[in-house]
Amino acid sequence: MRMGDKGSPGLRRIIWFASFIVLLRLAHGDLSYSIPEEMKRGSVIGNVAKDLGVDLRTLSSRKARIDVEGTRKRYCDINMNSGDLITSERIDRENICGQKPSCLIKIDLLIENPLELHRVSLHVQDVNDNSPKFREELIRMEISESAEKGSRFSIDEAHDADIGQNAVQRYNLQKNENFVLSVTSNKVELILDNKLDREKQQDIELILTAYDGGSPQRSGTVVIHVTVLDANDNAPVFSQDLYKASLPENSPLDTVVIRVSATDADEGVNGDVTYQFDHIFAEDVNIFSIDPKNGVIKVTGELDYEEHTSFEMRIKAKDGLGLTSYTKVMIDLTDVNDNSPVIYIKSLSSSIPENVSPGSEVGIINVQDRDSDNNKQVRCFIQQSVPFKLVPSIENYYSLVTTGQLDRELVSDYNITITATDEGSPPLSSSKTVHLSVADINDNPPVFEEQSYSAYVTENNKPGSSLCSVTARDPDWRQNGTVVYSLLPAEVNGAQVSSYLSVNGDTGVIHAVRSFDYEQWRSFKVQVMARDNGSPPLSSNVSVSVFISDVNDNSPQILYPTPEGNSFMTELVPKAAHGGSLVSKVIAVDADSGQNAWLSYHIVKSTEPGLFTIGLHSGEIRTQRDISESDSMKQNLIVAVKDNGQPSLSATCSMYLLISDNLAEVPELKDISYEDKNSKLTSYLIIALVCVSTFFLTFIIIILGVRFCRRRKPRMLFDGAVAIPSAYLPPNYADVDGTGTLRSTYNYDAYLTTGSRTSDFKFVSSYNDNTLPADQTLRKSPSDFADPFDDLDASVEVGYIVKLFKCQ
Repeated sequence: MRMGDKGSPGLRRIIWFASFIVLLRLAHGDLSYSIPEEMKRGSVIGNVAKDLGVDLRTLSSRKARIDVEGTRKRYCDINMNSGDLITSERIDRENICGQKPSCLIKIDLLIENPLELHRVSLHVQDVNDNSPKFREELIRMEISESAEKGSRFSIDEAHDADIGQNAVQRYNLQKNENFVLSVTSNKVELILDNKLDREKQQDIELILTAYDGGSPQRSGTVVIHVTVLDANDNAPVFSQDLYKASLPENSPLDTVVIRVSATDADEGVNGDVTYQFDHIFAEDVNIFSIDPKNGVIKVTGELDYEEHTSFEMRIKAKDGLGLTSYTKVMIDLTDVNDNSPVIYIKSLSSSIPENVSPGSEVGIINVQDRDSDNNKQVRCFIQQSVPFKLVPSIENYYSLVTTGQLDRELVSDYNITITATDEGSPPLSSSKTVHLSVADINDNPPVFEEQSYSAYVTENNKPGSSLCSVTARDPDWRQNGTVVYSLLPAEVNGAQVSSYLSVNGDTGVIHAVRSFDYEQWRSFKVQVMARDNGSPPLSSNVSVSVFISDVNDNSPQILYPTPEGNSFMTELVPKAAHGGSLVSKVIAVDADSGQNAWLSYHIVKSTEPGLFTIGLHSGEIRTQRDISESDSMKQNLIVAVKDNGQPSLSATCSMYLLISDNLAEVPELKDISYEDKNSKLTSYLIIALVCVSTFFLTFIIIILGVRFCRRRKPRMLFDGAVAIPSAYLPPNYADVDGTGTLRSTYNYDAYLTTGSRTSDFKFVSSYNDNTLPADQTLRKSPSDFADPFDDLDASVEVGYIVKLFKCQ
């Protein structure tokens, strides 16, 4: 009866026992189950989650799986929902273990995070699923009628693929008059109970039945046909009851394994012995052959130690008249190192963060070798110089771990070649290459190509014009290496930097937001930040210095003589002035710088050409020759001041000079009179002389006090017109020779009292050699600038010069 027969109480007891077998926890966490063969697919063997104490909820996430070596069949699997170990295919003990009394299937249960390896042993129990079977359906025997009572005749045993109690347990011979059955542990024999009489019965048919001990019991029958012959009373006899041989696997075809030999004491046909396999497994039929004449056993098929380690076969020797004898041959295979190690990648991280700490596990490697003993011992290693190594974990398992710090910017991918070598002779090796990618993290801030940048821009630039470009590099990947530029908030000249500059966040090009004026400021410094798009973002700063260059956009400014105002200045030139005498000085400045502020002075028009000359770069007006009587008393000079810019800018001014030693000589002044011009003028002069003498000492004291005060802070002493105060010049003009700025060796001071016809003046005081001993200044209203010496009206209130003071 097959396993599908549910009516058998014995079979139900076996399944019941196997279903409730208790898990045995071994010292190393191994599991052992006992199961009957021929269980249906999906049958539960046991609950590995409960037996191992593994949380059922994490069974799937930990990638629990059944791992088999090489081409071995996967007989069971794991139900992730229940944790049950279930059968996945047919388990036939006879195909797996043959006649071995113990049938053990070993499988590996692998669980990750952390890595655990559990060996599961399945003890397959035999089920009575095979009936006893004789080699032949009909056994022909020839027995001489001369055979004595008690003679024994060997019969081929019945073979049952099952083992133990399910194997053949007994035989039954159909009742007859001549033979009885004798069964021993090694053989089955017919015993002649009554002598044969060929003349009475030439052919005898016997039915032999073999029974196993299973439940239900199974049986097999064979018909024994006995032909009664005349005398052949000796059966062949083997030289050994058991033959043993040892043979290397992979032995070539026709290799002689062993020779069996049997002799027969009879002569003639009765003594001729032939050999044949009496019982051999079907899979072994094509591996060995026996020569029927000489009993030589040879290799006729492929021998593989990894498939079969030994062979057992029964040899029958038969003489010419049918007498037989039997012997057993045991062939053991020896292992040859014919299998290279096989490398299996059980687990591998596809991408590794570059900041992973040394010693981190990134993969699990399993190495198997189907050979045995030393041929199976495997060493696994990495030949390359990479920051990884193999660490032995569990039997035949290695962990691939990091040995140093990874840097994606240096190496972004690794091709790691793993080599496994066994200890056979000669050793065999195999290799497998695994690919690992290093994932980027934001561990590098942007770095500017230069430590600082300088930008040069010409003043009056157009808003929006580009000044310079900053560039920062970030070796990280994708958004971690994408750089964005921005200006750091700061104040420049009291305003935010964003009102002056802007930076393109993508390109780093710096643009001017407004037009710059060199005269307001000449340089300033800003900070540009480069930030990546990582999380968290990293940044770095760089200093950008902006230098504004000058443009000739300012015309020279004439400080003296004053071109504007309510009065103008007239210089008095003595008649006795010699050639080269300093008459006056044109003072001008230019707000620009450099060559744009290099000023040159030119007389473009004069009353007496050739009488006066002006210093090209100093602006000093000097007599070019001695004053003559023929020279006009009134001299008008038009002076042009030019800078050195491209194009050049200029300004002009008028200088009025009066050649006279006494104002009384001026014709216009002689026409001024009241009731009695002569008398009154004399009276006025006498009175003025007395007054001036009276105030002379007071005036001197005041002047000394003024000088003392001016050393501390220059100021005007009187409420009057000041031609050039000593501290008049703007402080932002440099005192550089030859640039149009007044030299420090010259100080021109003029003081005028308010609104009196008899006012006193203090005229120019010079501290330079070759200057006029006394200069006088005449103040007039701006309406008279067209011709300062024409139509001098006596009715206009004018301050007259009555006394000259020379002050050193």
